[in-house]
Amino acid sequence: MATAPQAKLRVLFCGAVLQNFFDLPASEIGAVWQATGEMLKGIRDLPGVEILGTIDDDQTMVGTSPNGWPWTFYVLADVPDRQTVVEACNLFRTIAVGEYRLWKYMRVEARIGRELVIPQ
Repeated sequence: MATAPQAKLRVLFCGAVLQNFFDLPASEIGAVWQATGEMLKGIRDLPGVEILGTIDDDQTMVGTSPNGWPWTFYVLADVPDRQTVVEACNLFRTIAVGEYRLWKYMRVEARIGRELVIPQ
């Protein structure tokens, strides 16, 4: 008997820019943006990940989001399994920005759930 394929997880990656970013001199900000692009491409390119949408609050939210809400940016994705979610979050720990890692400048929280189906 064949088993049904496992449904993908619906994941909201919530990202916050930290005060360390805002404390940087202008000449060092570009390296953080480059690392941020690498992180976003890294999430997109993980096997089985489908990016459904993104939101960037940078025009209407200025400064840090230290209390968890609101976040600075969001990535909504369908992800094959929890391990892939962990790998996506780990990009913040492993992508270098000079001698530091991206997590010095940003933090992430992944909210894992399932698709909310709206009745017809």
